Amino acid sequence: MTPAQIALVKDSFVKVLPMKEVAAAAFYERLFTLDPSLKPLFKGDMRAQGQKLMFAIGSVVAALDHLDTVIEGVQSMARRHVGYGVKDTHYATVGTALLDTLASAFGDSFTPDLHDAWATAYGILSRAMIEAANNPAQAA
Repeated sequence: MTPAQIALVKDSFVKVLPMKEVAAAAFYERLFTLDPSLKPLFKGDMRAQGQKLMFAIGSVVAALDHLDTVIEGVQSMARRHVGYGVKDTHYATVGTALLDTLASAFGDSFTPDLHDAWATAYGILSRAMIEAANNPAQAA
């Protein structure tokens, strides 16, 4: 990612924080609309799940300029997700739901540059997660 993309993602995420519960709920609504077969993968309190989602996104966003500090945790999470039934193809659906949620939240402020910055960030992370999920022997 370029420094400008990192700045765009960080600055925009700060604007999401005041509406993080609404954003998380909108994300899961969009995710389950895109692929209803994913809903059974989420058991328990969806509000708590939304809090975990926003915390994870916030942690990664904060570390975008030094991803090496969070990549091991992201990879570990991906390996756990395999046990929950997450497949490689689900990552594209999650990415679409994320970008759609951001587009809805930001409206006209979700410029092509902002879209591309978030898509780049998600692409980097999803590739790392897919690789880790497919290589469990590399776990620490």
